[in-house]
Amino acid sequence: MKILEGLYYSKNHEWVKVEGDKAYVGITDFAQHSLGDIVYAELPEIDTVLNAGDTLGTVESVKAASDVYCPISGKVVEVNQSVADDPSLLNSDPYENWMICIEMTDKGELEQLMSPGEYREFCN
Repeated sequence: MKILEGLYYSKNHEWVKVEGDKAYVGITDFAQHSLGDIVYAELPEIDTVLNAGDTLGTVESVKAASDVYCPISGKVVEVNQSVADDPSLLNSDPYENWMICIEMTDKGELEQLMSPGEYREFCN
């Protein structure tokens, strides 16, 4: 299982990469491995306002469908159309293929997320 340094992690197996006031959100390697071959990804519309814990979309695999939760609050400013068009990208490289980018409304929420080390322990 791959866990990247420099990211924040949620208990629902999403990752957050912060760049200024923006945050890129995707699913972790653990999540994609648990799901198996991902065949569908539903993503929100641009300008959707999400609160931490809200469902941001859904991923479906040959095994199951799973909601994806937004780990932090903000407004969706970008959606990765490549992932919507080819959801298998989440299997090939879940950290390179983010799902949404949001403009954060409360950076303090990042403190509620796990560090790479904490996430590694959580998964074990």
